Amino acid sequence: MTALAPARLGPRDVLRVGGVGLRTRPMRAFLSALGIAIGIAAMVSVVGISSSSGAELDRTLSALGTNLLTVAPGRTILGDDAQLPLDAEAMIGRMDGIGAVSAIGRVGEDAKVYRSERIPQVQTNGIVAYAARTDLLGTVGATVHSGAWLNAATERFPAVVLGSRTAQRLGIGAAGPDTQVVVGGVRCTVVGVLDPVPLAEELDAAVLVGWPAAARWLGFDGHPTTVYTRPDEAALASVRGRLAATANPSAPNEVDVSRPSDALAAKQATSQAFAGLLLGVGAVALLVGGVGVANTMVISVLERRSEVGLRRALGATRGQIRTQFLAESLLLSALGGAGGVLLGAAVTAGYAAYKAWPVVVPPWAPAGGLAATLAIGAVAGLYPAVKAARLSPTEALQTP
Repeated sequence: MTALAPARLGPRDVLRVGGVGLRTRPMRAFLSALGIAIGIAAMVSVVGISSSSGAELDRTLSALGTNLLTVAPGRTILGDDAQLPLDAEAMIGRMDGIGAVSAIGRVGEDAKVYRSERIPQVQTNGIVAYAARTDLLGTVGATVHSGAWLNAATERFPAVVLGSRTAQRLGIGAAGPDTQVVVGGVRCTVVGVLDPVPLAEELDAAVLVGWPAAARWLGFDGHPTTVYTRPDEAALASVRGRLAATANPSAPNEVDVSRPSDALAAKQATSQAFAGLLLGVGAVALLVGGVGVANTMVISVLERRSEVGLRRALGATRGQIRTQFLAESLLLSALGGAGGVLLGAAVTAGYAAYKAWPVVVPPWAPAGGLAATLAIGAVAGLYPAVKAARLSPTEALQTP
């Protein structure tokens, strides 16, 4: 008499028997899947937020341009503060390949900025007064938040434009004819407030006065402290190499030339390093979730000994029992992974919308997250599945 071969489980059968434990103990399944979901959500959101930040940086640089170069005084051989020549801006403007050039000059240590004369002298809020050219706005890519920029008329009178952080520190929301600040003991009318300037962050904490007014009212000596220049893209490398010698021919070693877009890229690289740290935290959370799944599956095997014994007595093979519990572990992890991917994408979208960034979630992040959850589920469910398959029918049906 030929022995009957055990029935084979199809994919639908595997899903049905694998979901038995999830349906009968939904709260336990939810809590176990939650651990996986938290880890995957952390990883997807970190990657998504970092990618969205990078996309915003690229968009910003595309709008502002990467060809802005700044020239500033460095240090002398003796270690003292150097100084740019009075005609440094004019000499740079005569270089081949220069599209635009402008400058600011620090007014002096005595030109403290206050909201009014009643403010104690020590409360300067770190605000710096600069003399500014009227073409500065276009050169650095700045925009006016309220009011207007300096022009040929206002640059000769005690009129100022505030940087974005300066306006916040002084409690000034908008420019107006009745809004005044005190700069170096001189009352000045606030004619404008700037938006943040990504490529010239020093302007955010500054008070900008017209070049002639700074010389007449605040004792400005006329030396520029930062010269901004926009070379043609094709001549960028050539111009950058010649800027120091052009700005100060007698001492080019005392001139610092920088590219603000490089500083923004370095800041983004720092953010990427921090994102790597957060990814590690997400991996730890995912590992903890995997331990939770393994614990749940081991307890499930212990609680369902009678079920295993009954199925074995009815003809289920060890392989089918092993497949059942392994499928249950994979389903549990897959549910947690899918929930984590959706949660991470939602967090990324919410944060990007709050920051007005483009929403970018690299496809490999959710795909990798789901693959990681399936791997975790397979590892976590392997031992409980083997343990359940080794139970004999008589041993499993015995009451503990």
